[in-house]
Amino acid sequence: MAYDVRRPRALRSGDRVAIVAPASPFARNEFDAGVAELAALGFEPVYDDTVFDRDSYVAGPAHVRAHALQTAWEDPSIAAIFAARGGYGSVQILPLLDRAAFRRQAKAFIGYSDNTSLLTWLTQSAHVVAFHGPMLEGRLARGAEGYDRDTFDRCLCRAEAPGEITHPHLEVLKLGQARGVLTGGTLTQLTASLGTPFAFDPPAGCILFLDEVGERPYRIDRMLMQLRLSGILERASALVFGELPTCEEPGGDPAVRTVLTALTRDFAGPVLFGLPSGHTSGPTLTLPFGVEAEIRPGGPPALVIREPAVC
Repeated sequence: MAYDVRRPRALRSGDRVAIVAPASPFARNEFDAGVAELAALGFEPVYDDTVFDRDSYVAGPAHVRAHALQTAWEDPSIAAIFAARGGYGSVQILPLLDRAAFRRQAKAFIGYSDNTSLLTWLTQSAHVVAFHGPMLEGRLARGAEGYDRDTFDRCLCRAEAPGEITHPHLEVLKLGQARGVLTGGTLTQLTASLGTPFAFDPPAGCILFLDEVGERPYRIDRMLMQLRLSGILERASALVFGELPTCEEPGGDPAVRTVLTALTRDFAGPVLFGLPSGHTSGPTLTLPFGVEAEIRPGGPPALVIREPAVC
């Protein structure tokens, strides 16, 4: 069964967009540069002073972070919410969020990395399309070098199916055809959720996007094995891996691509590798989670988004 999701309104010039810090603290200069980029895109960035809170390795106490996110979500003047940074901490706020309040309206939340916890919660529990896309630090802060403007516009600003999302480095590890709801995120967060009330629970036939950074091949193996043994991989009709930067073994052997090829040899559907959304050495692509996508058997490899992500 697919997610029964609602689509947020397409973003347009003049919209007020909130910035929250659900996870780790960030560099102030990166924050300011990201705010400037959002303004350059025609939006009105807004935030409150709690975004600058610090509590060791997280951006303030969990209840403060949860309140900031929920307040922005319930504010009818806010059209979208951008995460300032990933790192760690978003899982801490999940028990503090009012699911009913998030279900009452749909708006875009954009983030990746540790914010995978929120992306999956929004699609599964709040029933809203969520966006694996650029945060402020390291992405919006760097302008065109940090994020892909084309997929950002197609996914967030146009009430039509985004169509093909691809990259010159995207390659086929296993041929095939698949169609299903796009979902996923960072492997560490997906596997850590299992066995909790907020467990990753994708629909049967999904296209599963998997991102990661800085994890050696044996750790990638371990996390994929956990998804396999928990039955998650069996639900997927296709696997799409991100770029997986700095996930090579010291010395380069074995290469993470080689490990993935071996680990997915018996997977029933198509497998793609190298779609740079989330952690990537170049501009990050925006992907909508919760809408139907497709992988076609012919032509250059691509992820095809078949439904509008916004309305």
